[in-house]
Amino acid sequence: MTDTTFEVHDPATGAVIDTVADGTVADATAAVDAASAAFPAWAATPARARAEILRRCYDLMIRDADLLTGLIASENGKCVADARAEVTYAAEFFRWFSEEAVRGEGTYGDAPAGNAKTLVTYAPVGVAALITPWNFPAAMATRKIAPALAAGCTVVLKPAAETPLTALAVAKILLEAGVPEGVVNVVPTTDAAAVVTAWLEDARVRKVSFTGSTGVGRTLLRQAADRVLNSSMELGGNAPFVVTADADIDAAVAGAMIAKFRGGGQACTAANRFYVHADVADAFVAKFSAAVAALKVGPSADENNQIGPVISEKALTGITKLVDAAVADGAKVAVQGTVPEAGWFFPPTILVDVPVGAPILSEEIFGPVAPIVTWTDEDELLASVNDTEFGLAAYVYAGRLQDALRLGERIDAGMVGINRGIVSDPSAPFGGVKQSGIGREGAHEGIREYQETRYYSVDWS
Repeated sequence: MTDTTFEVHDPATGAVIDTVADGTVADATAAVDAASAAFPAWAATPARARAEILRRCYDLMIRDADLLTGLIASENGKCVADARAEVTYAAEFFRWFSEEAVRGEGTYGDAPAGNAKTLVTYAPVGVAALITPWNFPAAMATRKIAPALAAGCTVVLKPAAETPLTALAVAKILLEAGVPEGVVNVVPTTDAAAVVTAWLEDARVRKVSFTGSTGVGRTLLRQAADRVLNSSMELGGNAPFVVTADADIDAAVAGAMIAKFRGGGQACTAANRFYVHADVADAFVAKFSAAVAALKVGPSADENNQIGPVISEKALTGITKLVDAAVADGAKVAVQGTVPEAGWFFPPTILVDVPVGAPILSEEIFGPVAPIVTWTDEDELLASVNDTEFGLAAYVYAGRLQDALRLGERIDAGMVGINRGIVSDPSAPFGGVKQSGIGREGAHEGIREYQETRYYSVDWS
């Protein structure tokens, strides 16, 4: 392992939390060596044994919830409540896929010609390279590790350089739970391109699963194409939040607070643009503004704070530019909170009268800013909602369930929250359409991402 280290910072204060070994290409290759050597035995481990280990991982994560909450809050900057919720969500992937591990499937039937039997089974892909982002340092790791292990794969994981401590803590839990050495290998690094390229070019790596920006996803897909590598991509989003004229405004505001401000808006599923019917716009903005004005912003060291910092100074600069440009184009600030003087904080903000062509409606904000436009015509609304390269999540609030579902069906998105401000659930297939990704995570589909279909034609003459 390299002797070089890098620092991990608290985005609320800029203080150094810890130092971590800075992985190199040699370390990346060593990780694949270990994963490749461990694969045959792990793939041959009975599904029930793998399931019991994954269930112990769940139990140990719940046991260590306070420790993990503290790590997420300190290196990611989330408020304590959001960090604790992430730990519970992350742990649930181990429990869910411990159950999926033993639900082996296959088919057996007659060939149409009658002279053969068809047998179909599923086998683990092999060594899987997993690349995870900083915004959910526990959940994005477990959402990939759990189904990979359930399927019988071994993995190499590169966590984001901003938040490696949580991934390393999860790796320790895996070992304590009984995952054999070499099955899970974590390589933190500040040279992500070199490490990931080494994996994508290694013939022993048979799968890549990435969560992050669409731009990086495109680059990885181009690299993966050279080896026709099995690829799963969970990429960017631009989620619309639609409120109809007959929606329950109190429920819509409550849902908007979750969809927009959970994790400070730093989620690919975060509501990015709000479309509120003109008949209820004033009422919605008034109640939404009151709720946003009441948010407490500050470091996670104070458990009463509800919004933490954004992840970096670069992120803060980007959000500021988007908001300034929208205001310059005619948008008005309906409400804007206050923030501490130190740290990378952006005040929770609601913008109204946002011009339809404003960049803030087409770019992923990844921060606590809610731009609102009004609508009256449903066809025009849907044209605006679908005028994006993204199609990850969407939210619809309507009085009649049928209307909400009808609208949801016409929105180009892989996931739609119906009168609900959250769509993520380990038991549901998470993923998007268009340039928001390829494949699904969670649910039964999640384990399929780490399996290859095998077909046997058996002579029956």
